[in-house]
Amino acid sequence: MFRRESGNLIEKGSTMNRTVKAAVSMIAITAMSIGALAACGSSSAGDSEGKVYFLNFKPEAADQWTALAEAYTEETGVTVEVQTAASGTYEQTLKSEIAKTDAPTLFQVNGPVGYQNWKGYTADMSDTEVYKQLQNQDVALTDGDKVVGIPYVMETYGLIYNKDILNKYFALDGAKATSIEDIDSFDALKAVADDMQSRKDELGIQGAFTSAGFDSSSDWRFKTHLANLPLYYEFQEDDVTEQPSEIKGTYLENYKDIFDLYITDSTTEPTQLSSKTGDDANSEFALGEAAFYQNGTWAWTDLEKAGMTADQVGMMPIYFGVDDANEGLATGSENYWCINEKASEADQQATADFLAWVITSDTGKKALSEDMGFTTPFKTFDDVETDNPLTAAAVEDQSSGKTQVSWNFTMMPSEEWKNQLGSALLEYAQGTGDWSTVESAFVDNWATEYANANS
Repeated sequence: MFRRESGNLIEKGSTMNRTVKAAVSMIAITAMSIGALAACGSSSAGDSEGKVYFLNFKPEAADQWTALAEAYTEETGVTVEVQTAASGTYEQTLKSEIAKTDAPTLFQVNGPVGYQNWKGYTADMSDTEVYKQLQNQDVALTDGDKVVGIPYVMETYGLIYNKDILNKYFALDGAKATSIEDIDSFDALKAVADDMQSRKDELGIQGAFTSAGFDSSSDWRFKTHLANLPLYYEFQEDDVTEQPSEIKGTYLENYKDIFDLYITDSTTEPTQLSSKTGDDANSEFALGEAAFYQNGTWAWTDLEKAGMTADQVGMMPIYFGVDDANEGLATGSENYWCINEKASEADQQATADFLAWVITSDTGKKALSEDMGFTTPFKTFDDVETDNPLTAAAVEDQSSGKTQVSWNFTMMPSEEWKNQLGSALLEYAQGTGDWSTVESAFVDNWATEYANANS
């Protein structure tokens, strides 16, 4: 499986001798010809080359994937069908489609937890071109020695900062830092943010940080992305590489420290956070009302639409007070390609070939990087330039020698775990709950939700 040389399937059996003795009858010749054709597979191009059916996860890229599939079919003759699941319905749609006779040959999972639902359907991708072209093969999703998923989108998040506001602050008498390089730890970040908050009128801002809104369009930044930091450091310390049945909450005080900074040095009173949205935070930052905004590379599109220019923004790690000197930005993926092991060998091969074309052809590279706006982990994209300043910051961070914070939130046991953590964080922020409730939601509920998911 997945063996192809110079674009041609390797045929089984030896080449048929064209010299046939005169004594051999026409019947024998015919029989030999039929046998040779059978050994090589069907003569139908569609059958021998297989077909591709991709169940796409990203509705925002539906048109681009359809166009890419059509381009591949026009170039190669291989049929590629793309169906896109509606937002929030991917798992449900995949369960329905995978049971059909013509099931997806290509689907995706969001990481180790999502993989558990589909481990019986994932082919070994260790011999595929997409795996071989990974800049860092450690980012692939594996199960023992089996490569079960290939990330095709790498995203990065941290603290986006407004350079104009910070430069204005650095010029103030008594500023706690004189350059962005001085903000290199949690203590330095807190000193600067506290000072900016006390001098917000002088700076013409409403707060050091944008609102930490707990509307559903924004709360994932704190119950998922920020909550990744205490998990990352605990899992590093305890050498956790697979989803654990329980956690200790070793670094919850650090989590509290940074969250306190978000809700005190803010544009918004904590009592108003329940209704604040992601758009609110984006607007506050774009309008110059705040200097810091926790978000990721994907946020640039909205910031640019709101009028910001590339030279106005940068991104730094969410310094957590643990290993600040070595802490890089948080980089990872929730988008892993998987090839359906239950598809025919021809369809699996066709799918592997299609993915190879997507990441190596000019058409495919343009579609992923420009049309879809993805940051990809493949060596074939080394020559692709970006006009996204946050992506540029992520690339610079990766070559800085610092250790990128991995995405461990993909091991969170359930959406309910996140929701209960979010509720506890909001109650704490509003003063209607205390931090012990957050600790319980984080630690105790992990064990509960893990047990529920694995019962």
